Amino acid sequence: MNFTEVVMAASVGLFAGMLLCFEVGRRAGIARLARDPQGGAVGSGPVEAGVFGLLGLLIAFTFSGAGSRFEERRHLISVEANAIGTAYLRLDLLPADAQPALRELFRRYLDVRVRTYRHAEDARGTQALLGEGAALQRQIWTQAVAAGGRAGVPGHASMLLLPAINDMIDMTTTRAVAMSSHPPLIIYILLATLSLVSALLAGYVMCATRVRSWFYMLLFAGTLSLSLYVILDLEYPRLGQIRIDAADQTLRDVGDLMR
Repeated sequence: MNFTEVVMAASVGLFAGMLLCFEVGRRAGIARLARDPQGGAVGSGPVEAGVFGLLGLLIAFTFSGAGSRFEERRHLISVEANAIGTAYLRLDLLPADAQPALRELFRRYLDVRVRTYRHAEDARGTQALLGEGAALQRQIWTQAVAAGGRAGVPGHASMLLLPAINDMIDMTTTRAVAMSSHPPLIIYILLATLSLVSALLAGYVMCATRVRSWFYMLLFAGTLSLSLYVILDLEYPRLGQIRIDAADQTLRDVGDLMR
């Protein structure tokens, strides 16, 4: 199963689980009313308020964090594109005979970076491309240091070029860390658990009605399960339906300038 199918299955499972909890809560409430018709729901208000309030806060913080990380990952692509473009332009500071080999390495490196996260679901392929990119970084650095250290080359050439290359290299680590930064699994387990408990409490309160309110039950379960789906999709923007692939165009634009 791919990522979208797993998340969809989890959302559907949560939806079905919440409907089941509605029914369990309703039957528990009916049994309580049969034993105590006057005080079946007395004293449940503070409990409901606490659970629903906690659920709302958890959804808000989780959704906000997922959205922030999504935007940060998209922003880092443009930052890396600028870093590569800056380093490439500063190759003009090197001797003319040293530039062609380095420019070719830059073109190969940019192509690897564009392809690295294109198929993130292929973990082995992604790691192979990361390794290829690291090898090209070492070649670029070694050749740039050698060219900048030649006799007759102005000292400011290396002072301007090498920090730019270093920034370009550092961005690979920054992006890798950003792509792997996610909330702990326990947060999602707690979110799902609170959703089920909320459905149980809602069903318990609705026991006073003779007919099940399918509209509210489906609306409640559907809204929460859809929220969980969107949060997970935002957290993995290279695997789900909400993607940042369009931002890779900034890297491709830099490649067009290199040709």
